[in-house]
Amino acid sequence: MEKLSDPGLIQYIYDTVEKTAFYQLVGLQLQSIAKGEAVFTLQTDERHTNPASLIHGGIIMAMADAAMGNAIRSLGVMGVTVDCSTAFLAAAPVGSLLEARGRVLKQGKNMIFAEAYVYSGEQLVGHCKASFFNTGPLQY
Repeated sequence: MEKLSDPGLIQYIYDTVEKTAFYQLVGLQLQSIAKGEAVFTLQTDERHTNPASLIHGGIIMAMADAAMGNAIRSLGVMGVTVDCSTAFLAAAPVGSLLEARGRVLKQGKNMIFAEAYVYSGEQLVGHCKASFFNTGPLQY
């Protein structure tokens, strides 16, 4: 991981993550940020379950999207999700600590491509690839 050298950008990302209502509602926590990479965690509980009493796939997708989106923001730009494809590889049990690791694959002029892996412990539970539209530089 290449360390971010801009303390203003680092603070901006942590501040905006903390103020993002959806992240707070779900319980997403930013664990680390580096150039083109971000890691989020979520301690799951009953509110994150589906009718089968397993962690809802939407939680896995939301974590992946957050990790990818903030990996993009670590480059000093804002991207909005255009397309997202998620493979659910295993079920995550209630009470598990989930970790989403996002990274930028390629940054073009208008489009940015990223992927994320979501783990429950050592078990890979989801893999996501997405395309983002580059809306321009962050203002911080």
